[in-house]
Amino acid sequence: MKNLNLVHLNGLRAVEAVGRLGSLQAAADELGVSIGAVSQQVIKTEQQLHLQLFERTSRGMVVTAVAEAIIARLNEGFRHLNGGVGLALKGDDTVLTISVAPVFAARWLVHRITAFSERFPNISLRMEASDRLVDPASTDVDVCVRVGRGQWPGVHAELLHEQRVFPVCTPHLARHLKGPEDLLDLPVIVDGRAMFTWDLWLSSVGLQGGAMKTRHVFSEASLCLDAALAGQGVFLAWETIASHQLQQQQLVVPFGPAIKTGLAHYFVSAQGARRSAKVETFKRWVRSELEEDIARLRAAVPALNGDA
Repeated sequence: MKNLNLVHLNGLRAVEAVGRLGSLQAAADELGVSIGAVSQQVIKTEQQLHLQLFERTSRGMVVTAVAEAIIARLNEGFRHLNGGVGLALKGDDTVLTISVAPVFAARWLVHRITAFSERFPNISLRMEASDRLVDPASTDVDVCVRVGRGQWPGVHAELLHEQRVFPVCTPHLARHLKGPEDLLDLPVIVDGRAMFTWDLWLSSVGLQGGAMKTRHVFSEASLCLDAALAGQGVFLAWETIASHQLQQQQLVVPFGPAIKTGLAHYFVSAQGARRSAKVETFKRWVRSELEEDIARLRAAVPALNGDA
């Protein structure tokens, strides 16, 4: 362990993050410091080791050939350190660490955190918004909420809510629509990362193969919803992303039905993990909140009642 006395640990953290993420900006975001601070830590570490660890290029920070094995060992070491801290934190029944898909976190969950805290004041939430499925067995994450088909290897997936999609737009855009075929004349807002297409919904109303006029493509569904709210077109949304805006009548569903995509929201936890009171409390609360919200939504938007 004497080698560690030669280099500051913060410098090694900076080097590992830059090597793994490929840029100073990404490393700074992860470490919660400025780009300048990360750069200085990397430079200082290179000086302490008497090695150039990175090539500074227009494509970002590229690991040098001599540093590849070093970065790999640092990656492995910090994963073990992170896992050790995670195991320690899991023993604290007053802190619940959750990893949630960003869209679900921003559009549904974050607005209800106050209600959770008021009901369960002895549990503090730590929320990580990420699309990456982390391994709850080797990190500090107690439970994840993810969207998919529930077939992720090496974890336990528990169904939360099946995803159903339907068109949404502003009341202004909807006022001249007479039938589903009129949607073909509206500009379409496309989620470039969606695991389904408009053909799924169009086929359900006899418009399979219908050509839609794509106006904008975004790489994030939350941006698509904002574009729909701005009146830029019609978006194929689902309940948890559009619930609030539909209940507030900022958006409308011009036509049903709501179509199942084969995808769903799942709770994801470590295989064989012991039952945790704080995790079970959170899961029961989310289920209850979601059931109540969907019931209110379907009462407010009759077009969503019934599946196709």
